[in-house]
Amino acid sequence: MRIITRSPEDTEHIGFMLGTFLESSARIKTVLLYGDLGAGKTTLIKGVASAFGIAKRDVSSASFVMVAEHEATPPFYHIDLYRLESHEAVDAAGIWEYIDTGGIAVIEWAERIAEAPDNAIKVHITQLTDQEREIIIYGVDCEALGIQNVPLR
Repeated sequence: MRIITRSPEDTEHIGFMLGTFLESSARIKTVLLYGDLGAGKTTLIKGVASAFGIAKRDVSSASFVMVAEHEATPPFYHIDLYRLESHEAVDAAGIWEYIDTGGIAVIEWAERIAEAPDNAIKVHITQLTDQEREIIIYGVDCEALGIQNVPLR
């Protein structure tokens, strides 16, 4: 599915819809995010987290802590692999302890993982202009997310 958002609020809204889907999904609990620095990955995660009742102000780039754990039902893990430069470093960091353990794991810089977890949704974000983003989501369709009739500014 390909979506063009025209503002950070639109990007957060798509994240919220993705989070709502994850909250109700028994099978999909991992989101892999791909995109350049400044593409809007953290903005999307704020929307995902808000579906779990986590305030946007409590979600920031986890680049310095690598894993931000949020108390929610189920637990919500924001994982940022920006500072890890190899697949071996990712494996040594212990991130697999957060994947497929009953919580929701949203992973920025997922290209640093050697192999994608089973049943993961992949999201590629590209910055088109200062405000516009192209979001391509693999692993779930528009109907499941309820996006087919979403008006974006």
